[in-house]
Amino acid sequence: MKTLVEFIWEQQEKMGKATGEFSRLLNDIGIAAKIVNRDVNRAGLAEVLGYEGTTNVQGESQKKLDVIANNEFIKALRNGKQCAAIVSEENDEVVVFDEKITENAKYIVAIDPLDGSSNIEVNVPIGTIFAVYKRKSLGKTITTEDVLQAGTELVCGGYIIYGSSTMLVYTTGDGVNGFTYDPTCGLFILSHENMKIKDDGNIYSINEANYIYFPEGVKRYIKHCQEDDPETRRPYTTRYIGSLISDFHRNLLRGGIYIYPGTKKNPAGKLRLLYECVPVAFIAEQAGAKASDGYRRILDIQPEHIHQRSPLFIGSKSMVEEAERMMSEFSPEFLDEYQRAEKS
Repeated sequence: MKTLVEFIWEQQEKMGKATGEFSRLLNDIGIAAKIVNRDVNRAGLAEVLGYEGTTNVQGESQKKLDVIANNEFIKALRNGKQCAAIVSEENDEVVVFDEKITENAKYIVAIDPLDGSSNIEVNVPIGTIFAVYKRKSLGKTITTEDVLQAGTELVCGGYIIYGSSTMLVYTTGDGVNGFTYDPTCGLFILSHENMKIKDDGNIYSINEANYIYFPEGVKRYIKHCQEDDPETRRPYTTRYIGSLISDFHRNLLRGGIYIYPGTKKNPAGKLRLLYECVPVAFIAEQAGAKASDGYRRILDIQPEHIHQRSPLFIGSKSMVEEAERMMSEFSPEFLDEYQRAEKS
């Protein structure tokens, strides 16, 4: 029965980095997660379902719980004083805390406060995704260099999934560990130690309703998944929930691939690089999986703006590599189109 806080301290001490700042930061995220978990579970009773009546920077209508979750994480991280600024899906610009905090705080957090919020009303698992970066420059002013860091600079990537149980999964680059929330004592308890994904799964997750808009490489890969070949356990099983974290979490535990490709309508896809693709890519690699935009390693992409989008192919290594091969063979020209779109 090892708690999240105990586990963090042990890991930090092993690495000779037990200064306390990172431990407090992750604990602040855990505190906000408990509050959001309560709000999600009581949403139907507390009249916080439905739309807020506002839109975020991507032009998406914000749900009431989107706004509530965003406020809770900002409040917890501000009060903890280890985070200097936040990049959030729900805020147009970087949220920079006051000078008393930014002068000494070492970390930047990029976050999607409530992933899959369109599924709230139908009781489908939803989640929070977060990425933690170390500031490049300490002082009162937050710089562009502090915020726009590639995934290779990540200190921590993690997510919280609110489902039949609530779990916090994270990595600092030394394996992936999962903690299940016990509401009877209000603690996250280590339940999934050193999580690993199968090299070759048999689940593929993609919204096939957009099939006609997919690049040829994705279409070919879907057909590959559907072919009858007992030696490679095909046809694969299709499972698609419509929430990145729900689909990724299932495939992490059982093996499989999640694909959110670029399309003719949206060449760069719809997932955000900094606070969706990068943290799950970091977790995937630490669990022995692979994460790609169809051509390149996700963690190698240098972001140019905070809400930049990216296609995502993530999961069991052999499945992602086969999808990459088909993208390179049948859709080599799509990379240029997608790169132009991501800069716009």
